[in-house]
Formats: sequence, C-alpha cells, structure tokens
Amino acid sequence: MFRNICRLLFIAVTVFLFSACNRHTSKGSSLPAANGSSSSNINLSGIENDILYYINQYRKSAGKTELRMINAASSEAAKHSNAMASRSTGFGHKGFEIRVTNISRQIGPVSAAAENVAYGKLTAQQVVNGWLKSPGHKKNIDGNYSLTGIGVAKDNKGIIFFTQIFLRK
Repeated sequence: MFRNICRLLFIAVTVFLFSACNRHTSKGSSLPAANGSSSSNINLSGIENDILYYINQYRKSAGKTELRMINAASSEAAKHSNAMASRSTGFGHKGFEIRVTNISRQIGPVSAAAENVAYGKLTAQQVVNGWLKSPGHKKNIDGNYSLTGIGVAKDNKGIIFFTQIFLRK
C-alpha cells in the first residue's frame, strides 16, 4: 500500500516536472517503472503495433481519430528508446526537438508534436494503461494528432524503454 502511494506521488511529481509546452510542441511526461510482468514473458516482437492498437482503441472510444504510424517517427522513437536503454542518454525527453526536426526533414513541416516515454517490465497494454492514468500522458494521447511513431528497447537487465511521438501536419 505504502509503495503504491509512493509510486503515485512519484508519477504526479514526474508529470508536473516533465509536462511542458514549447511553441507548438509538447514534451509530454515520463512514466516511471512498474513492477508488473516479468520482462522475460514480454515479447517485444510487434509490441509497437500492439501499443498503437491500444492507443487507437482508446482514441476511438473517446471520439478521436485514429493515429497512423509512420516510419520516420518510429525510427526516431526507436533511436531514443535505444539511447535510454544503453544509458547514452538519460530517461526523459532530452533531444525531443531534434527528433521532431529529423522527422520534419523526412515528412515536411509539422504543426505540433508531443512525446510520451516510459520504462519498466510492462506489456503494451500496461504501458498504455499507465499513460492513460497520467494526466500529462493522457493529454498527449487525447491531443489533436494524426501521426505517430513508437519505439521500444530492452536494456541488459530486461527493463523495457518506450517512446511514443505524436505529430500533426
């Protein structure tokens, strides 16, 4: 019980610290690790598509348009997840503006962008449910976006790092 209260308090502080707007971009927030499933039971093959499925399932139920995954954004999301997993960058949103610039070079200008990140031994459904319970993450999921990219990476201890980028052209 105390551990769950501490985790919720950490999520609230993290959302407060990492939620930000920068012109037409929003960095979203960072979801801390959760002790759910054993990562050895989590199959990473296709997990990005599973995350998209659960995000779009929620968006559809909320009367929002579904997001379409694009390679340019997924590539940048995967690079960021790999960088966090390898510890070449810290957990968070460092380099977000660069990721959006790199995507824009490939698809043309974007009018808005946001990013959600998370880590832990989480399934696709668990990470989406965690994001939906966090006001900063949910704001991005509910946002006026039409495109997305999702990337995941596992570190040498089995911790999975998740990045989802949201875009509007």
